[in-house]
Amino acid sequence: MNIIKNSAFVFLISTLISFFSTEVFSDPIEEIVVKGSWRQTSAAQEDSSVIFLSSDVIKAQSMKHFEQLSFLVPNLNFAASDSRARYFQIRGIGERSGYQGTPNSSVGFLIDDIDYSGQGGIATTFDVDQIEVYRGPQGSRIGANALAGLIYIQTKDPTDTFEGTSEVTIGSYGTKSAGVAFGGPLDQNPDITYRIALRKDKADGFRKNLYLKRSDTSRKDESTGRLKVNWQLADNTKIKFLISQVDLNDPADIWTIDGSLNTLSDRPGMDSQKTNSYGMKVFHSFDGFELQSYTSSTDTNVIFSYDADWGNTDSHFPYVYDYFSETLRDRKSFNQEFRAVSDSADFQKNSFFEWVIGANYLELKESNLKKDDGLYGDPSDPYGPYASASASSSKYKSSNFSVFGNLDYLLSASLKFSIGLRWEDWEADYSDSLQESFNPTDKMSGGKISLIKNMTNDTNMYASLAKGYKQGGFNLGLGLDANATNKNLAYDPEFLTNYELGINTKLLDSRITFNGVLFYSDREDQQVLISTQTDPSDPNTFSFLTQNAAEGVNHGLEINMDMDINESLSAFVNLGILKTEIKNWQSRQDLEGRAQAHAPERSYALGLNWAPTSHTYLAIDFTGKSSFYYSDSHNNKSKSYVLTNLNLGYVKNNWNYELWARNIFDEYYSVRGFYFGNEAPNFIDTLYERHGDPRHIGLSIRYDF
Repeated sequence: MNIIKNSAFVFLISTLISFFSTEVFSDPIEEIVVKGSWRQTSAAQEDSSVIFLSSDVIKAQSMKHFEQLSFLVPNLNFAASDSRARYFQIRGIGERSGYQGTPNSSVGFLIDDIDYSGQGGIATTFDVDQIEVYRGPQGSRIGANALAGLIYIQTKDPTDTFEGTSEVTIGSYGTKSAGVAFGGPLDQNPDITYRIALRKDKADGFRKNLYLKRSDTSRKDESTGRLKVNWQLADNTKIKFLISQVDLNDPADIWTIDGSLNTLSDRPGMDSQKTNSYGMKVFHSFDGFELQSYTSSTDTNVIFSYDADWGNTDSHFPYVYDYFSETLRDRKSFNQEFRAVSDSADFQKNSFFEWVIGANYLELKESNLKKDDGLYGDPSDPYGPYASASASSSKYKSSNFSVFGNLDYLLSASLKFSIGLRWEDWEADYSDSLQESFNPTDKMSGGKISLIKNMTNDTNMYASLAKGYKQGGFNLGLGLDANATNKNLAYDPEFLTNYELGINTKLLDSRITFNGVLFYSDREDQQVLISTQTDPSDPNTFSFLTQNAAEGVNHGLEINMDMDINESLSAFVNLGILKTEIKNWQSRQDLEGRAQAHAPERSYALGLNWAPTSHTYLAIDFTGKSSFYYSDSHNNKSKSYVLTNLNLGYVKNNWNYELWARNIFDEYYSVRGFYFGNEAPNFIDTLYERHGDPRHIGLSIRYDF
């Protein structure tokens, strides 16, 4: 089919020959523990492309949000919203803008096993133990929400002894943050442990509103609260409880006509989100397997509003041009999953099988209230200005029921064969006050087959074939009812078939850890987002339309390498190479052969950590991306960029003082781009770009106890 597929076949044949010619047993040599899979295992035994961000890496980030950490992960990109990034793309696949109608997600987003797919904005990262980013479809793991991959965040669990941490940060642009986390046994009862985490983040934002003469119209006012309780009810029964609230009370004043950091809007909006979450996990051990129950619910309120004309009476003079849009969204979810997970296989004890079987039910309920208003007038028109106003409400409900299973078989002491399958039934019901209604249903299936080979005590290789899927949906605002036959009305599910070859190894007496993955993906019925604007003079008519392209191809290489150069100096290199192509799209033949949107060909992070004394350290890293297309609607691209970040620290006893700088050379870079007309009177299509964060300097003080 192509060189990568042929290489996969050769790899499978050659390794099968070696499998039966050697019986060398190898213990896990990788200290990292995988927490987002069915059972906790060594990272060296993983059969997919996954990168781990440890608690030390997370602590070192001055800004406690996953958006900042995402720069360290190759082939992970994000489309910035007006405030926090909500939408992520893995290997060029993923949403880029707020949805209209169907809240489908291509990138799964789990925090403490609670599904927040499509709501990545709440991913604050204070008191987080580990983050795992799985690149490639996770069709057997969480199904439709993980066509492109999975982001799994594990916050710190209660500990058996009392401990805690506290942190205070001050920085430029009015940055002030404070957090504390602590926990241990409850009243010296070792059977009940707890952990409490509280965090407050405030900042004025990087932009100045010249018209309102304010520098806080894009400020951050965010709080995180979390309580975790673990109860060892009996020797074979454990219960874990979770209550959390993340409140992002963030105004939105981002977009500018000239692409600068100076806004001109007279009616700044909001991009806020408040999410309450509740979770309970129950684990009960039997002879040979464990029965697990995962129960969770979330309640989210979102305010998304913006000044649609980006200006004011002075900036638009002599034209009258004033538009505003607001959406109030309420989303509730309920998730219940049951799993039976066998004990781990052990070839030395003649235990060759390990298995997982389970069922999952996910229900989403969402209501939206949307209000738009506008006024437009041309001084040459004696009858103007003309006012417009609209309001609509909608209700959405969907249910996903799926059954899944995974079977691992030890063919030898050093060879494991794995197969996983998932079948899913999705049903949705949508209606709104504009008399649009839809009742789509899809039945989908996916899975994974892999071979894992321990070549030596220091080297593990794998080959895998995985299939992921994502449900279809519908488009709004086309003036059509559910029975209309229009190719733009509904779109079909998308399927992704992914081939991978990977190696995990240690070199030079384990001073270098190297992970490399070669991947090739076929996208079938690729869902492509394009933008349209019905009325050039009304920015509130700017909307998005999802269609199916016949085929897409994504392939490339991912490398992660950690190096201990000497006792005081270490380094890391993370590299992603990505080639994408839109193929066979009959309705948009002009895009055939072009790269997909938000899919930079190169993304990388490299850094040095130097500890010249036992009390001091210096860390510097460089993160960058090559240019990428902003959208499948036009051919405008971002510019490549490199960001330089610096941390200088002093440690003594339990205190840590850190002076930090992000984007120290104040590099201009863009994280989102739109191409449309928003300037009266001609409304000529123009590229508007969303500026990334400029240079940011601060001081963090942490005390561990």
